[in-house]
Amino acid sequence: MGEFHHTLDNKGRIIIPAKFRKSLGESFVITRGMDGCLFGYPMLQWEKLEAQLDKLPLTKKDARAFTRFFYSAAAEVEFDKQGRINLSASLVGFAKLTKNCVIVGVSDRIEIWDEQRWNEFSQEAEDNFEEISEKMTDFDF
Repeated sequence: MGEFHHTLDNKGRIIIPAKFRKSLGESFVITRGMDGCLFGYPMLQWEKLEAQLDKLPLTKKDARAFTRFFYSAAAEVEFDKQGRINLSASLVGFAKLTKNCVIVGVSDRIEIWDEQRWNEFSQEAEDNFEEISEKMTDFDF
């Protein structure tokens, strides 16, 4: 849980908050996420996700496209001594990351957002929070 602001350096490195590093382990997997951000999964969660993706029918075009897109950018990353990870140019480009980024803890993963995109997403979600919550049929507060 939580929201942290960090900068991406010109070599594609970003500090992952200490709070998240413990949960992520020594290495974790980062890949393209939804809504224009990156998803980072601890290895155990990644393995569970892989098991679910392996169940998708190979005969379905959408399933093949989704798994190709999801896996092709996935990379196992490790922390350096400063608690940074190195993001590939393709992941930086996908998420349109600029210098200012936001790292968010969401359930079993982290998300890395460009700060401007995060602010736009957050404002829209805040403006529509009640409407969104009413549409969630399987969730009770």
